[in-house]
Amino acid sequence: MQSENRLFVDVLIVGAGPSGLSTAIHLANKLNKDGEKKRVMVVDKGQEVGAHILSGTLVKEQALKELLSREEFDNLPVQSEVISDDVVRLTEIGSSMLPFHLPYMNNIGNKIISLSEVCKYLAKLAEEKGVEIYPGFAISDFIYENEKIVGVKCIDTGVDKEGKKQKNFQEGTKVDAKLIILAEGSRGSLAKKVKDKFSLRAKSNPQMYSLGIKEIWSVRDGAIKKGEVYHTFGYPLEGKEFGGGFIYGLEDNMVELGFAIGLDYEDPTLDPHALMQIWKQHPFLKNILDGGTLKEYGAKTIPEGGWHSISKLYVDNLLIVGDSAGFVAMPALKGVHFSVTSGMCAAQTAYEALKANDFSEAKLSIYKKLVDESRIKKELYPVRNFRAVMSEGLFVGGFKFGIQLLTNGFCLLTPHLHKDSQCTKKISEFAGKHFKQRFAGKLDHDKILTFDKDSSVFYSGTSHDEEQPCHLIVKDMDEFSRINIEQYGMPCQYFCPAGVYEEHKSKEGKRGLKIHAENCVHCKTCDIKTPNDAITWNTPYGGDGPKYQSM
Repeated sequence: MQSENRLFVDVLIVGAGPSGLSTAIHLANKLNKDGEKKRVMVVDKGQEVGAHILSGTLVKEQALKELLSREEFDNLPVQSEVISDDVVRLTEIGSSMLPFHLPYMNNIGNKIISLSEVCKYLAKLAEEKGVEIYPGFAISDFIYENEKIVGVKCIDTGVDKEGKKQKNFQEGTKVDAKLIILAEGSRGSLAKKVKDKFSLRAKSNPQMYSLGIKEIWSVRDGAIKKGEVYHTFGYPLEGKEFGGGFIYGLEDNMVELGFAIGLDYEDPTLDPHALMQIWKQHPFLKNILDGGTLKEYGAKTIPEGGWHSISKLYVDNLLIVGDSAGFVAMPALKGVHFSVTSGMCAAQTAYEALKANDFSEAKLSIYKKLVDESRIKKELYPVRNFRAVMSEGLFVGGFKFGIQLLTNGFCLLTPHLHKDSQCTKKISEFAGKHFKQRFAGKLDHDKILTFDKDSSVFYSGTSHDEEQPCHLIVKDMDEFSRINIEQYGMPCQYFCPAGVYEEHKSKEGKRGLKIHAENCVHCKTCDIKTPNDAITWNTPYGGDGPKYQSM
């Protein structure tokens, strides 16, 4: 990025994930075909493209085939093709494979990819087509004129923890753009701001999220075949807890595994990171991982509310795509093909707006029409109530979903969705066993098969400039102490998969909060799950955070 304090571009895309890069490629293809010279720029907060990209990716290829030329598609970095796909029910001591595929869960023929590697490849293609891509630049806010968004501002650097300017202070670059496309991924901070400011959620359900935790292992020869896929449900989850695990066999005796849990759970002491470590101790997992070595770790949230949780996605001069929009298919557990498709829809909208030199909300409403006519609505609408009914538990929710399969998604008794932050019970109100009681004797870490949070973070490559202002903002510390600590037992110390939040006591015995912002892997669970919405996740300095290689 140039060093001037203000830049001017035609289209600015915030986020170099699959949706942002697909937008850039498709738009560049259209402009190049017409011989149009427009400045299209992509900025990303990661140290390099792919550094903040994580997904448990069994990808449907069709969207990528539509985006890329035959030669470009054939050169995609693919780990392996799915040759077998089984669903496994786990009990505490045993396992059984279902003799059939669950609806939407058959992955035979789909490809296993590293989304991080794919994004690096897509970025290379985009640059060859004339797109400017600048990793390591974090956007802090919008620039407004007459209440309309006209640009963005990068974070000021050279500021200490107290917010004081130091000798190396540098004001963040301002980027004016005719059109801004937000492709920040799950719970995008800018997307959150624009949805709040312009009330874009007014006609949609609250968004629901899962937290997905992923590890990549090198395992012994023969532990799992390349292209062998398993999805697990049941243990260690119980009751109304929604989620499960996956195991994917890769080439060279590598395996990726992940565990996800819906953040609408009630127990304020539940620890998703610990759940994954417990899951790995099950004989079915242990048989694969014994003798293996952990290579990489990461975590991200997944928007899974479905069609009715998608907000309005455009205002004057701005569009929202991909995970930031909430385009994830449940129960198929897929979103990459939607990210690519929404990027292409946004690119078509941008192309039409550039030709007309009209970036008004009315003109950008083309985007909604294109999304509604695409595979996004075709696949999401029939399962629009899936996540809502599954909040009632596997038995009741599964029964209601079975009815929906016969009615194109219609269900009379669909429960009302609540924000995940409203689902946590107070310590005094939670009726079940707390997490440590449920799993007594299974929470120790041997650092061979199971790991504590600090050790896990080491495998994410995470680093931050520790002198910068904390990017995790507690809205009101007195209120946090009174409500989040005293009434809820400080759930953030448990749900954070990176050990960012720690409870400590003063000499007088007063309970308080200590924040280890340097551990943050940018999953944004704290922004989603904290009771009373007491914590806001802001973007730290550009280049900070995890440095994923093969996620």
